[in-house]
Amino acid sequence: MRAWEAALAALVVSASLPAPGGAIAADGFDIVALGALGGIQDGNLSAYLLHPHDDDRAVTCDAGTLVNGLRAADAKGAFDAIKVPPDTGQSRVGYVLTTKIKGYLISHAHLDHVAGLVIASPDDSNKPIYALPSVGEALAANYFNWQAWPNFTDRGKAPQLKKFTITDLKPATETPLSGTKMNVTAFPLSHGGVESTAFLIQSDGDAVLCFGDTGPDAVERTTRMRDVWSAVADTVKQRRLKAILIETSYTSDRPDKLLFGHLTPKWLLASLHELEGQAGTGALKDLPVIVTHIKYALTDDQPQKKILGELEAGNDLGLRFVIPQQGSRWQFK
Repeated sequence: MRAWEAALAALVVSASLPAPGGAIAADGFDIVALGALGGIQDGNLSAYLLHPHDDDRAVTCDAGTLVNGLRAADAKGAFDAIKVPPDTGQSRVGYVLTTKIKGYLISHAHLDHVAGLVIASPDDSNKPIYALPSVGEALAANYFNWQAWPNFTDRGKAPQLKKFTITDLKPATETPLSGTKMNVTAFPLSHGGVESTAFLIQSDGDAVLCFGDTGPDAVERTTRMRDVWSAVADTVKQRRLKAILIETSYTSDRPDKLLFGHLTPKWLLASLHELEGQAGTGALKDLPVIVTHIKYALTDDQPQKKILGELEAGNDLGLRFVIPQQGSRWQFK
Protein backbone atom coordinates (compact mmCIF):
# COMPACT_ATOMS: atom_id res chain seq x y z
CA MET A 1 0.00 0.00 0.00
CA ARG A 2 1.39 3.39 -0.98
CA ALA A 3 1.73 6.19 1.56
CA TRP A 4 -1.28 8.15 0.32
CA GLU A 5 -3.43 5.00 0.39
CA ALA A 6 -2.39 4.25 3.98
CA ALA A 7 -3.25 7.81 4.99
CA LEU A 8 -6.65 7.53 3.35
CA ALA A 9 -7.34 4.21 5.02
CA ALA A 10 -7.10 5.98 8.35
CA LEU A 11 -9.52 8.66 7.21
CA VAL A 12 -12.08 6.72 5.25
CA VAL A 13 -14.87 4.82 6.94
CA SER A 14 -15.56 1.64 4.98
CA ALA A 15 -18.11 0.02 7.26
CA SER A 16 -21.57 0.82 8.57
CA LEU A 17 -22.18 4.51 9.19
CA PRO A 18 -24.77 5.65 11.74
CA ALA A 19 -27.93 7.43 10.77
CA PRO A 20 -27.46 11.17 10.15
CA GLY A 21 -28.22 13.31 13.16
CA GLY A 22 -28.85 10.33 15.41
CA ALA A 23 -32.15 9.57 13.72
CA ILE A 24 -33.75 6.19 14.29
CA ALA A 25 -32.01 3.90 11.82
CA ALA A 26 -33.98 2.21 9.08
CA ASP A 27 -32.34 -0.53 7.04
CA GLY A 28 -30.97 2.01 4.56
CA PHE A 29 -28.82 1.12 1.58
CA ASP A 30 -25.72 -0.95 0.96
CA ILE A 31 -23.26 0.47 -1.59
CA VAL A 32 -20.20 -1.20 -3.12
CA ALA A 33 -17.56 0.72 -5.08
CA LEU A 34 -16.97 -1.36 -8.20
CA GLY A 35 -15.10 1.50 -9.84
CA ALA A 36 -13.98 4.43 -7.70
CA LEU A 37 -12.11 6.71 -10.10
CA GLY A 38 -12.63 8.86 -13.15
CA GLY A 39 -10.30 9.30 -16.06
CA ILE A 40 -7.72 6.86 -17.28
CA GLN A 41 -7.28 3.98 -14.81
CA ASP A 42 -8.98 1.24 -16.80
CA GLY A 43 -10.43 -1.43 -14.56
CA ASN A 44 -11.37 1.06 -11.81
CA LEU A 45 -13.79 3.45 -13.47
CA SER A 46 -17.10 4.90 -12.27
CA ALA A 47 -19.51 2.19 -11.06
CA TYR A 48 -21.38 1.82 -7.78
CA LEU A 49 -23.55 -1.18 -6.92
CA LEU A 50 -26.39 -0.41 -4.53
CA HIS A 51 -29.40 -2.09 -3.00
CA PRO A 52 -31.61 -1.81 0.10
CA HIS A 53 -29.91 -3.39 3.07
CA ASP A 54 -32.69 -5.95 3.50
CA ASP A 55 -32.84 -6.96 -0.18
CA ASP A 56 -29.72 -7.79 -2.21
CA ARG A 57 -31.34 -7.30 -5.61
CA ALA A 58 -29.19 -4.47 -6.93
CA VAL A 59 -28.60 -1.94 -9.67
CA THR A 60 -25.48 0.00 -10.52
CA CYS A 61 -25.05 3.72 -10.88
CA ASP A 62 -22.94 3.77 -14.04
CA ALA A 63 -20.90 0.82 -15.24
CA GLY A 64 -17.42 1.98 -16.22
CA THR A 65 -16.10 -1.15 -14.50
CA LEU A 66 -18.07 -4.33 -13.80
CA VAL A 67 -16.20 -7.63 -13.78
CA ASN A 68 -12.91 -6.25 -12.48
CA GLY A 69 -14.79 -4.26 -9.85
CA LEU A 70 -16.80 -7.29 -8.79
CA ARG A 71 -13.58 -9.30 -8.50
CA ALA A 72 -11.95 -6.58 -6.37
CA ALA A 73 -15.02 -6.30 -4.14
CA ASP A 74 -15.30 -10.07 -3.75
CA ALA A 75 -11.63 -10.28 -2.76
CA LYS A 76 -12.35 -7.75 0.01
CA GLY A 77 -15.30 -9.77 1.30
CA ALA A 78 -18.02 -7.44 -0.01
CA PHE A 79 -20.13 -10.38 -1.21
CA ASP A 80 -19.41 -12.90 1.53
CA ALA A 81 -23.10 -13.02 2.48
CA ILE A 82 -24.10 -14.13 -1.02
CA LYS A 83 -24.28 -17.90 -1.40
CA VAL A 84 -24.07 -19.23 -4.95
CA PRO A 85 -26.42 -22.14 -5.66
CA PRO A 86 -24.21 -25.07 -6.65
CA ASP A 87 -26.21 -25.85 -9.77
CA THR A 88 -25.32 -22.51 -11.41
CA GLY A 89 -21.77 -23.52 -12.21
CA GLN A 90 -20.80 -19.86 -11.72
CA SER A 91 -18.26 -18.11 -9.59
CA ARG A 92 -19.63 -15.62 -7.08
CA VAL A 93 -18.56 -12.80 -9.41
CA GLY A 94 -20.53 -14.37 -12.25
CA TYR A 95 -23.55 -14.94 -10.02
CA VAL A 96 -23.62 -11.35 -8.79
CA LEU A 97 -23.22 -10.03 -12.35
CA THR A 98 -25.92 -12.15 -13.93
CA THR A 99 -28.36 -12.69 -11.06
CA LYS A 100 -28.04 -10.02 -8.37
CA ILE A 101 -27.53 -6.99 -10.63
CA LYS A 102 -30.99 -6.35 -12.05
CA GLY A 103 -30.22 -3.29 -14.17
CA TYR A 104 -27.91 -0.39 -14.93
CA LEU A 105 -28.49 3.32 -14.37
CA ILE A 106 -26.32 5.10 -16.93
CA SER A 107 -25.78 8.81 -16.35
CA HIS A 108 -24.16 9.55 -19.71
CA ALA A 109 -22.44 7.67 -22.48
CA HIS A 110 -18.81 8.62 -21.92
CA LEU A 111 -16.57 5.57 -22.13
CA ASP A 112 -15.39 5.69 -18.51
CA HIS A 113 -19.02 5.25 -17.40
CA VAL A 114 -20.05 2.43 -19.74
CA ALA A 115 -16.94 0.40 -20.67
CA GLY A 116 -17.61 -2.35 -18.14
CA LEU A 117 -21.20 -2.78 -19.30
CA VAL A 118 -20.13 -3.02 -22.96
CA ILE A 119 -17.29 -5.46 -22.36
CA ALA A 120 -19.30 -7.73 -20.03
CA SER A 121 -22.36 -7.83 -22.31
CA PRO A 122 -21.63 -11.16 -24.08
CA ASP A 123 -21.76 -13.05 -20.75
CA ASP A 124 -24.22 -10.83 -18.90
CA SER A 125 -27.89 -11.70 -18.40
CA ASN A 126 -30.92 -10.01 -19.91
CA LYS A 127 -31.71 -6.81 -18.03
CA PRO A 128 -32.72 -3.17 -18.49
CA ILE A 129 -30.52 -0.15 -18.98
CA TYR A 130 -32.17 2.97 -17.51
CA ALA A 131 -31.19 6.30 -19.03
CA LEU A 132 -32.44 9.62 -20.28
CA PRO A 133 -33.41 9.39 -23.97
CA SER A 134 -30.29 11.19 -25.19
CA VAL A 135 -28.09 8.75 -23.30
CA GLY A 136 -29.89 5.67 -24.62
CA GLU A 137 -29.56 6.99 -28.15
CA ALA A 138 -25.83 7.52 -27.68
CA LEU A 139 -25.32 3.99 -26.34
CA ALA A 140 -26.99 2.47 -29.39
CA ALA A 141 -25.33 4.77 -31.90
CA ASN A 142 -21.77 4.78 -30.56
CA TYR A 143 -21.19 1.37 -28.96
CA PHE A 144 -23.83 -1.24 -29.75
CA ASN A 145 -23.66 -0.57 -33.49
CA TRP A 146 -22.00 -3.73 -34.90
CA GLN A 147 -18.81 -1.73 -35.45
CA ALA A 148 -17.60 -0.83 -31.98
CA TRP A 149 -19.48 -3.85 -30.52
CA PRO A 150 -22.36 -6.19 -31.38
CA ASN A 151 -25.78 -4.73 -30.73
CA PHE A 152 -26.92 -6.35 -27.50
CA THR A 153 -29.72 -3.77 -27.10
CA ASP A 154 -33.22 -3.40 -28.48
CA ARG A 155 -32.37 -0.16 -30.29
CA GLY A 156 -30.39 0.84 -33.34
CA LYS A 157 -28.73 -1.24 -36.02
CA ALA A 158 -30.12 -4.66 -36.88
CA PRO A 159 -29.91 -7.37 -35.85
CA GLN A 160 -30.86 -6.30 -32.34
CA LEU A 161 -29.89 -9.08 -29.94
CA LYS A 162 -32.16 -7.58 -27.23
CA LYS A 163 -30.18 -8.70 -24.21
CA PHE A 164 -30.43 -5.17 -22.82
CA THR A 165 -33.71 -3.28 -22.93
CA ILE A 166 -33.04 0.45 -23.00
CA THR A 167 -35.67 2.10 -20.81
CA ASP A 168 -36.12 5.83 -21.32
CA LEU A 169 -36.43 7.81 -18.12
CA LYS A 170 -38.61 10.90 -18.06
CA PRO A 171 -36.99 13.69 -16.01
CA ALA A 172 -38.39 14.22 -12.52
CA THR A 173 -40.68 11.19 -12.89
CA GLU A 174 -40.44 8.20 -10.56
CA THR A 175 -39.89 4.88 -12.36
CA PRO A 176 -39.86 1.37 -10.83
CA LEU A 177 -36.60 -0.55 -11.17
CA SER A 178 -37.67 -3.94 -12.48
CA GLY A 179 -36.87 -6.95 -10.32
CA THR A 180 -36.03 -4.84 -7.27
CA LYS A 181 -37.86 -2.99 -4.50
CA MET A 182 -36.42 0.34 -5.66
CA ASN A 183 -37.67 3.28 -7.73
CA VAL A 184 -35.58 5.88 -9.52
CA THR A 185 -36.13 9.50 -10.47
CA ALA A 186 -33.76 11.03 -13.03
CA PHE A 187 -32.66 14.68 -13.16
CA PRO A 188 -30.67 16.10 -16.11
CA LEU A 189 -27.21 17.55 -15.45
CA SER A 190 -24.86 19.62 -17.58
CA HIS A 191 -21.44 18.07 -18.21
CA GLY A 192 -19.45 20.35 -20.51
CA GLY A 193 -22.19 20.43 -23.11
CA VAL A 194 -23.16 16.76 -22.68
CA GLU A 195 -26.38 15.78 -20.93
CA SER A 196 -25.61 13.78 -17.79
CA THR A 197 -27.90 12.55 -15.02
CA ALA A 198 -28.44 12.51 -11.27
CA PHE A 199 -30.42 9.52 -9.98
CA LEU A 200 -32.55 9.59 -6.84
CA ILE A 201 -33.00 5.94 -5.82
CA GLN A 202 -35.68 5.23 -3.22
CA SER A 203 -36.88 2.19 -1.28
CA ASP A 204 -39.21 2.00 1.73
CA GLY A 205 -38.86 5.73 2.34
CA ASP A 206 -35.05 5.75 2.28
CA ALA A 207 -33.11 7.36 -0.56
CA VAL A 208 -29.65 7.66 -2.11
CA LEU A 209 -28.68 10.38 -4.59
CA CYS A 210 -26.13 9.39 -7.23
CA PHE A 211 -24.67 12.02 -9.56
CA GLY A 212 -23.08 11.38 -12.90
CA ASP A 213 -20.45 13.83 -14.09
CA THR A 214 -21.49 17.43 -13.67
CA GLY A 215 -20.02 20.89 -13.85
CA PRO A 216 -20.97 23.69 -11.44
CA ASP A 217 -24.00 25.74 -12.42
CA ALA A 218 -22.00 28.96 -12.53
CA VAL A 219 -19.52 27.53 -15.03
CA GLU A 220 -22.04 25.52 -17.05
CA ARG A 221 -24.46 28.49 -17.02
CA THR A 222 -27.39 26.33 -16.03
CA THR A 223 -29.46 25.67 -12.91
CA ARG A 224 -29.26 21.89 -13.19
CA MET A 225 -27.58 21.23 -9.83
CA ARG A 226 -29.80 23.73 -8.07
CA ASP A 227 -32.83 22.00 -9.62
CA VAL A 228 -31.71 18.67 -8.15
CA TRP A 229 -31.28 20.24 -4.71
CA SER A 230 -34.76 21.73 -4.94
CA ALA A 231 -36.21 18.32 -5.76
CA VAL A 232 -34.49 16.53 -2.84
CA ALA A 233 -34.58 19.28 -0.19
CA ASP A 234 -37.60 17.83 1.62
CA THR A 235 -36.04 14.36 1.58
CA VAL A 236 -32.92 15.81 3.19
CA LYS A 237 -34.96 17.77 5.72
CA GLN A 238 -36.81 14.60 6.72
CA ARG A 239 -33.48 12.72 7.14
CA ARG A 240 -34.53 10.19 4.53
CA LEU A 241 -31.56 10.83 2.22
CA LYS A 242 -28.94 8.36 3.44
CA ALA A 243 -26.01 9.31 1.19
CA ILE A 244 -24.95 11.43 -1.77
CA LEU A 245 -22.52 10.13 -4.37
CA ILE A 246 -21.08 13.08 -6.25
CA GLU A 247 -17.98 13.76 -8.26
CA THR A 248 -14.97 15.91 -7.50
CA SER A 249 -12.58 15.34 -10.37
CA TYR A 250 -9.86 17.89 -9.63
CA THR A 251 -8.32 19.90 -6.82
CA SER A 252 -9.51 23.47 -6.34
CA ASP A 253 -6.55 25.05 -8.11
CA ARG A 254 -7.90 23.77 -11.42
CA PRO A 255 -8.94 26.77 -13.59
CA ASP A 256 -12.64 26.95 -14.42
CA LYS A 257 -11.84 26.96 -18.14
CA LEU A 258 -10.21 23.54 -17.73
CA LEU A 259 -12.95 21.83 -15.72
CA PHE A 260 -14.55 20.24 -18.80
CA GLY A 261 -17.82 19.79 -16.97
CA HIS A 262 -16.48 18.62 -13.61
CA LEU A 263 -16.38 19.77 -9.97
CA THR A 264 -13.62 20.71 -7.55
CA PRO A 265 -13.85 20.83 -3.74
CA LYS A 266 -14.48 24.57 -3.91
CA TRP A 267 -17.38 24.15 -6.30
CA LEU A 268 -18.83 21.11 -4.53
CA LEU A 269 -18.88 22.90 -1.18
CA ALA A 270 -20.52 25.96 -2.75
CA SER A 271 -23.22 23.77 -4.26
CA LEU A 272 -23.82 21.85 -1.02
CA HIS A 273 -24.31 25.18 0.74
CA GLU A 274 -27.12 25.80 -1.75
CA LEU A 275 -28.66 22.48 -0.71
CA GLU A 276 -28.52 23.47 2.96
CA GLY A 277 -30.10 26.79 2.06
CA GLN A 278 -33.09 24.91 0.68
CA ALA A 279 -33.23 22.10 3.26
CA GLY A 280 -32.59 24.25 6.32
CA THR A 281 -29.68 25.09 8.62
CA GLY A 282 -28.09 21.93 10.00
CA ALA A 283 -30.01 19.62 7.66
CA LEU A 284 -26.80 18.20 6.18
CA LYS A 285 -25.08 17.42 9.48
CA ASP A 286 -23.57 13.91 9.43
CA LEU A 287 -24.85 13.23 5.90
CA PRO A 288 -22.37 10.91 4.12
CA VAL A 289 -21.00 12.23 0.83
CA ILE A 290 -19.06 9.69 -1.26
CA VAL A 291 -16.60 11.65 -3.41
CA THR A 292 -16.59 9.95 -6.80
CA HIS A 293 -14.71 10.29 -10.08
CA ILE A 294 -11.41 11.61 -8.72
CA LYS A 295 -9.08 11.60 -11.71
CA TYR A 296 -6.16 9.20 -11.61
CA ALA A 297 -2.85 11.03 -12.07
CA LEU A 298 0.27 9.79 -13.83
CA THR A 299 2.42 10.97 -10.93
CA ASP A 300 3.63 9.47 -7.68
CA ASP A 301 1.19 11.64 -5.73
CA GLN A 302 -2.51 10.97 -6.24
CA PRO A 303 -5.02 13.78 -5.52
CA GLN A 304 -7.28 11.96 -3.03
CA LYS A 305 -5.62 13.23 0.13
CA LYS A 306 -5.48 16.82 -1.10
CA ILE A 307 -9.10 16.74 -2.27
CA LEU A 308 -10.24 15.35 1.08
CA GLY A 309 -8.21 17.99 2.89
CA GLU A 310 -9.78 20.79 0.85
CA LEU A 311 -13.26 19.43 1.46
CA GLU A 312 -12.70 19.09 5.21
CA ALA A 313 -11.18 22.56 5.46
CA GLY A 314 -14.37 24.09 4.09
CA ASN A 315 -16.77 21.68 5.77
CA ASP A 316 -18.83 23.95 7.99
CA LEU A 317 -21.93 21.88 7.16
CA GLY A 318 -20.98 18.87 9.27
CA LEU A 319 -20.89 16.51 6.28
CA ARG A 320 -19.10 13.14 6.40
CA PHE A 321 -16.89 12.97 3.31
CA VAL A 322 -15.87 9.50 2.18
CA ILE A 323 -13.10 8.87 -0.36
CA PRO A 324 -13.92 5.47 -1.88
CA GLN A 325 -11.47 2.74 -2.73
CA GLN A 326 -12.36 0.02 -5.19
CA GLY A 327 -14.09 -2.88 -3.50
CA SER A 328 -15.19 -0.93 -0.40
CA ARG A 329 -18.66 -1.67 0.94
CA TRP A 330 -20.78 0.53 3.19
CA GLN A 331 -24.17 0.42 4.84
CA PHE A 332 -25.75 3.86 5.04
CA LYS A 333 -28.70 3.93 7.39
